[in-house]
Amino acid sequence: MTEKERMESQTLDQGKERETSKMETPKMETRASEPARVAAPRPKNSSRRLVILVVFLAIAAAGLYLWVHSLNRVSTDDAQVDGHIIPVSSKIYGKISEVLIDDNQQVKKGQVLARIDPADYQAKLDQQLAAVAVAESQAQGANAGVPLTRDTTGSSVTAAEAQLGAAKADYDQARVESERASTADIAVARANVETAQATADHAQADLIRMKTLVDKEEISRLEYDSYDSTARVALSQLQAARDKLASVTKDAETKKAALISAQARISQAQAGILQAKATQQQVPVRVADASSASANIGAARANVEAARLDLSYTTIVAPLDGVVTHKSVEVGQIVQQGQGLLMLVPLQDVWVTANFKETQLADVRDGQRAEVKADLSGKTYPGHVDSLAAATGTRMSLLPPENATGNYVKVVQRIPVKIVLDPIPGGNQVLRPGMNIEATIFTK
Repeated sequence: MTEKERMESQTLDQGKERETSKMETPKMETRASEPARVAAPRPKNSSRRLVILVVFLAIAAAGLYLWVHSLNRVSTDDAQVDGHIIPVSSKIYGKISEVLIDDNQQVKKGQVLARIDPADYQAKLDQQLAAVAVAESQAQGANAGVPLTRDTTGSSVTAAEAQLGAAKADYDQARVESERASTADIAVARANVETAQATADHAQADLIRMKTLVDKEEISRLEYDSYDSTARVALSQLQAARDKLASVTKDAETKKAALISAQARISQAQAGILQAKATQQQVPVRVADASSASANIGAARANVEAARLDLSYTTIVAPLDGVVTHKSVEVGQIVQQGQGLLMLVPLQDVWVTANFKETQLADVRDGQRAEVKADLSGKTYPGHVDSLAAATGTRMSLLPPENATGNYVKVVQRIPVKIVLDPIPGGNQVLRPGMNIEATIFTK
């Protein structure tokens, strides 16, 4: 470095020192007067520190309270009131003639809600009652015909058996007489005919010889007349024997015919017995007819009960106490069987379904004390844990997640817990199904 450059550098350094001295002079003055100024704001810093300390203590107390308050309990605001929503529908087809309720109206069990025109169903009931009367009359006639048929067929069988016995007796007698006539009487009559024939032939031969002698006058006319009368007597005896044989033969034929007739009567009596026994088979038929008629009475009475039920269905009543909602029935409307008319909500039978995280339910058990707070009124209602659901809410949803596909992200699941409320003094006037609820369960 040259002498000139050194001189210029010293000149610049001196100038900088002078400027620095000018700037430091006020600072030293300020520092000189600083003790007087600092002494004044000390009370302000102390109050600020006190406020900070109080705020810190308040935050610590609140944290401690929240920590203690969270011990032995689990809470969720993912909860809602649940209850029975009962649809009231028509059980028959018909025209609405009267509507006796309106939306949001409190009704009692058995209270009439609406009526259907009963004219058609009353006519059907009258028709079925008439059918019962007809069935009872037919059953009475069928039951009366059973003993009549039994007695008639029984007497027919008895009469046919008696006729068979008489026919057999006649047949036996005719057979005996026929056999007797054919063996004894006919043989005797035939022998008498042969004897009379021989006698007549002998007398006739003697008369012929005596005729020659009387013509030669070798014997007297008186002696000839004696042979002549003997010949005529022999011929008469022959004729009588022949007549007797004819009579005996005819009598035998008559008895034989009687035997055949008796045999025919036996066959006829046997046929009568078969017919009478066949007629007896009508008794089970009549009994079956009577049973069928009695069954028809039962069917007709069942139809009467069905018609009476249909008639009773024309009056639609409340199945239990509740509040009417979603009314969709009007006078003059034609309703079908099973068509919904309104909804009935029993407010005295509600509960809370709280969807707790699965990480909150480690110590939750059935029967533990619980309380719920309604957003509508801000009131707290006591209750107890009734049960835990069998599956998570997502698993029971319409489209449950499929964790085996795509990128898996673990999500804490929620399990519905049913909380049953203790009896509310004066009854439930606030809680409605679907309302938001804050639920708390005391695990110890």
